[in-house]
Amino acid sequence: MSAIDHLLHANAAYASTFPGPRPLRPKLRLAVIACMDSRLDLFGALDLAIGDAHLIRNAGGLPTDDVLRSLAVSQRYLGTREVVLIHHTDCGMQGFDDAAFRAQLAAETGDEPRWDVPGFTDIQARMRESIATVRQCRWIPHREDVRGFIFDITTGRLHEVH
Repeated sequence: MSAIDHLLHANAAYASTFPGPRPLRPKLRLAVIACMDSRLDLFGALDLAIGDAHLIRNAGGLPTDDVLRSLAVSQRYLGTREVVLIHHTDCGMQGFDDAAFRAQLAAETGDEPRWDVPGFTDIQARMRESIATVRQCRWIPHREDVRGFIFDITTGRLHEVH
């Protein structure tokens, strides 16, 4: 059975007990920006339930233009007010060479990506930059409650970055 077939089988079981539609606006008025890393269980680590928060994920949990677009929609049209950024230890983006990756893609396909994949070497500094990026984004009306955390993948604990 392929991974996708497994998902479809699991969905059939889920749908049989589905409680029905939930409200469009997140109950906690919270948006979480986090890494796409499969080791991060945001629901468990943050004690979130379906419908509590918007979860916006990408490689590194970085506030890229696309993430800021989603965050602007989240706040302006769907009522979120607070923002949590989560980076994590042992991230694949740590030490990532964006220029080499982009050159490889261009060489293999003949098309240079219109996006970049910024890596980082200092996770604390990268988090401070991420917080500043969100706080300085004028598309986002509610920038006063933006906090950043590093998730330790060996302990499951969050450590706030100031």
